Amino acid sequence: MKTGIFLIILAILASSCISKKETNSSTRVSIKGEKFYINGKPTFEGRTWEGISVEGLLPNSRMVQGIFDDLNPETVVRWDYPDGKWSADRNTNEFVAAMDDWRAHGLLAFTVNMQGGSPMGYGNKNWYNSAYFEDGKLREDYMLRLDKILKKADEIGMVPILGLFYFGQDQNLKDETAVVTAVDNSIAWLLEKGYKNVIIELGNESNNRSYDHEILKKDRVHELIIRAKEKAPEMLVSTSFNGNTLPPEKVVEVSDYVLIHGNGVHEPARITEMVEQVRAMSSYTPKPIVFNEDDHFDFDKPINNYANATRAFASWGYFDFRMGEEGYDEGYQSVPVNWGISSERKKGFFKKTKEIFVD
Repeated sequence: MKTGIFLIILAILASSCISKKETNSSTRVSIKGEKFYINGKPTFEGRTWEGISVEGLLPNSRMVQGIFDDLNPETVVRWDYPDGKWSADRNTNEFVAAMDDWRAHGLLAFTVNMQGGSPMGYGNKNWYNSAYFEDGKLREDYMLRLDKILKKADEIGMVPILGLFYFGQDQNLKDETAVVTAVDNSIAWLLEKGYKNVIIELGNESNNRSYDHEILKKDRVHELIIRAKEKAPEMLVSTSFNGNTLPPEKVVEVSDYVLIHGNGVHEPARITEMVEQVRAMSSYTPKPIVFNEDDHFDFDKPINNYANATRAFASWGYFDFRMGEEGYDEGYQSVPVNWGISSERKKGFFKKTKEIFVD
């Protein structure tokens, strides 16, 4: 009798473990040629827009402040909400609450960063936002917030583009060893959690002169891409570069997908040209090309950066921040963030996304 009870308990425990594993991998992203696949099928399978195929694209938005906090007590007061003090947990919880609406409009991916981005849109001062201690170990509170976001994305079939470093915060890692440790720890955490829906943007704009550590800069960042892929061969890894610039040949060669930015591109024709130039590079083999940052809009016009990227079969990413004296409802990068579709620019982006990928 005791043996029978013991076997039943073992069966229950085994079932529990299997169920947990399945939950952690319900959304699996992969790449075949220039297309993204989710759970073995190309995204937007069979769909066309304006007579061109959009099957395999990954429309995305820059939502890098999803786990933001400010560890500098002198600057944290900058980020108070209109109705109360700054709260990192509130920020993440409201992010998660907004995700269903994003997904319903056709958004498949978003960029969230372990070191955020400028909480004022552009520029860096003395705030301190990093999911890493100075030696590269992970901060538990940040990772708990990230886990909430990745879990929700997994449940609803979204693909987080997880950025590991930002040039306004990498100085908070004490040396190159700490940078490498941070990469190793981030990859190990993702593997332990079992997430299969996450792709990596190793550094935001690796040719930005503000990076402190050489290994994060354009001439050496490929070393970290290779290391991440050695640690997790199935994980999709890339890194991005400043707007209106192309990645180096070596980065294109070792990346699973190519990241470019549209900031500074005021003529949509240049978006088309950038995609063509990447495909013409000697190190390029068929792989997806993804804009995951572009601060140009004009979504109501037939010619705009979003439309041209899509026509060139490149995925496009919306970057919106609070401009001038705009209020709380504007922008997805300026802190505090209203994560809802709360402004005319946001509505324009999501309307266009729904037109291309859903309606």
